[in-house]
Amino acid sequence: MVCGDCTAMPQFGMPALDLTVVVCRTCGLGTLVPQPSADQIAAYYPHEYYGSGGRKFVGIVERLTRFVGARHTRFLAQRLKHGARVLDVGCGRGITLNALAQAGFEVHGFEVVRHAVEGIDRRIHVKIAASLVEAAYPDEFFDEVVLWHVLEHVPDPRTIVREVHRILRPSGMLVVAVPNFSSLQARVSGATWFHLDLPRHLYHFHIEALRRLIGELGFTCHSEHHFSLRQNPFGWVQSALNALRWLPRNGLYVLLNHRSSGQPAPFSPIVRIQLWAAFWLMMPPALLLSVLAALLRRGATVHLVAFRE
Repeated sequence: MVCGDCTAMPQFGMPALDLTVVVCRTCGLGTLVPQPSADQIAAYYPHEYYGSGGRKFVGIVERLTRFVGARHTRFLAQRLKHGARVLDVGCGRGITLNALAQAGFEVHGFEVVRHAVEGIDRRIHVKIAASLVEAAYPDEFFDEVVLWHVLEHVPDPRTIVREVHRILRPSGMLVVAVPNFSSLQARVSGATWFHLDLPRHLYHFHIEALRRLIGELGFTCHSEHHFSLRQNPFGWVQSALNALRWLPRNGLYVLLNHRSSGQPAPFSPIVRIQLWAAFWLMMPPALLLSVLAALLRRGATVHLVAFRE
């Protein structure tokens, strides 16, 4: 998909679904094989995956997510002129676009399922389509396009990046983020790594594979960032918990997800106590590990800022 080399070795698997992650010997890209069908992929994204009522997480976690989202917005806006046109591909609830709209930008969001955008700000111009290509945005329409944890989910990342190149104006900015398959967290955690997220993640990007992909499709990388307060510390905690066989896989993430009114909390009380205790006790050292990994340029997630050539 990136380098054209057809030699790969199996690394992780889901025996129950007969799926395997194979890793390219040349560029390090991990690929889920066989690729699920469109109907199978849709089944992995139930309504509750996107939260409810415009909220994805419970209580304080939702507030922290929105706080970090505001910080993220400042990063996205720092090179834009007032009134610039921004597209967020896979915009979900529109937390990032809400703040950009408040700052005076023209904001657009794209999603593949309608219930993903429930509760989204009315100032956001939303398109729903089966793919970014089918959304049919005009040529050279946007000043900035954001692919924030999108490429790992789509069957053909190359087509998405090529379409972004078409709809970006010359010298327009692409911001692309993915879990970093070459990260310290991925290497330490192995099969228990939270960001594997099988079978929803169809591709697992080594940083070299990501650089190569966007370079081949007409972008020049400007900067590379290895720290995410929203993603990386939690990844350490959940990956460590995934190694404990008596706890449900990704159980903490499930527990922190927002539930509709009247819907009972998942798991038994003793499991919930263990998960909450782990969350509060492990987050401080996880934050320190995330800072260290970022300094080593091996963060659990990575985002690149690139410009259309």
